[in-house]
Amino acid sequence: MPITRRKFIKTGLLITTGVVLADAFWVEKFFIETNEFYLGSATKDTTNIKVVQISDLHLQSVNYQLTQLAHRLNKLQPDLILITGDAIDKAKNISLLNDFLRLIDRDIKKVAILGNWEYWGKVDLSELNRIYTDNNCTLLINQTIQYSFMNKTISITGVDDYVGGNADFNSAIKGYQHSDHHIILNHCPEYIDYISTQINKDINADFILSGHTHGGQINLFGFVLFLPRGSGKYLKGWYNDNTPKLYVSKGIGTSILPARFGARAEIAIFNLTT
Repeated sequence: MPITRRKFIKTGLLITTGVVLADAFWVEKFFIETNEFYLGSATKDTTNIKVVQISDLHLQSVNYQLTQLAHRLNKLQPDLILITGDAIDKAKNISLLNDFLRLIDRDIKKVAILGNWEYWGKVDLSELNRIYTDNNCTLLINQTIQYSFMNKTISITGVDDYVGGNADFNSAIKGYQHSDHHIILNHCPEYIDYISTQINKDINADFILSGHTHGGQINLFGFVLFLPRGSGKYLKGWYNDNTPKLYVSKGIGTSILPARFGARAEIAIFNLTT
C-alpha cells in the first residue's frame, strides 16, 4: 500500500526527533572530542610541552567514557593536566573525583582551580584540596606556581571563581616569576575583561583557559538557549582579539539538564614550544 504524504512527513518528523534526542542525551554528552593546537613554532614534528585542559566534569559517576578518557591521558602522557573548575557540583560526590583521578597516572602533574559549583555545592574545600594533593594535583586559589619541563619554565596562575568565589587576579600574580610560558586559569570567561585591564608586558601571559559555558550545552543551530552568569560575551573556542587571548572549553559534564546539543564534550591539548 503506498505511503501517504501526511504519513511520510509524520514518520520523517519522528525519525528526526529521535535522532536529535539520541544526539542530545547520548552522543554529544558521552563522546568526548579532542581539539589539539600547536602554538608559536610548535608543530607535530617538534618536541613540545604538552598541556591538556579538562573542564566542567560535573562528576555524577565515573562512567565508561571517563574511564576511557583516563586511558587516553595515560597514553598521551602530557606534561601537565589543567582542571579548570566545576569538577564536582555536590559535596556528596567528592569521592568520585578521587576515583577518577586515581585512574590517571599519578606521575602526571596536575593543576586545578575552583568553579562556581564547588562553592554552590558546598564542597569541603579542605577535603577537596587533600584529594587533589593525594593525586599529584595542586589546587590554586588566587595563586601562581612555576614548573620546569625540558629546560623551559612554565607558570600557571589560578584565579578563584568569579561568580561563586573571590576572583582576585592581582593577588594571584603576586607570586609570578618570569617564565618561558605562562597560562592563566580562570573558570568564568567574563572575568577576562578585568584581567585584560590589569595584564602588563612583564607578566608575559600566553593565553587564558576558561570553561563554565559548556559551549551553550543546548545550541540549536547557532541559537543558545542559556548561558550561565559569568559567561559574558564568550561561548566556546578561541578569542584571539583579547589580550591575552582566550580559549573557552565546552567541558565534559552537564549542568541542570543532562543533555548536550550542538556542543560536543571536549578536552583540549595545547602544544608549546621548547
